[in-house]
Amino acid sequence: MPKYVIEREIPGVGSSTADALHAVSQTSCGVLKDLGPQIQWVQSYVTDDKIYCVYISPDEETIREHASRGGFPANRISEVRSVIDPTTAEG
Repeated sequence: MPKYVIEREIPGVGSSTADALHAVSQTSCGVLKDLGPQIQWVQSYVTDDKIYCVYISPDEETIREHASRGGFPANRISEVRSVIDPTTAEG
């Protein structure tokens, strides 16, 4: 199943409290449960004004539906084509 990186523009998100991040995570998980097992949240990275999320999903439309139901943006959705890391240099 395809993996995606979702860029969410949320000004000031980097200074969110732990409680606020907990609440948005709970909202996301609730929507994921309703959408079913075909979409999975892997991990997210919070920066000053954006959240970068990694999801496994059958398609972009399912990710957009998750964002719509959750009430958070999905400004850019990019399908992951390859994954590299330092061990890639060894091959």
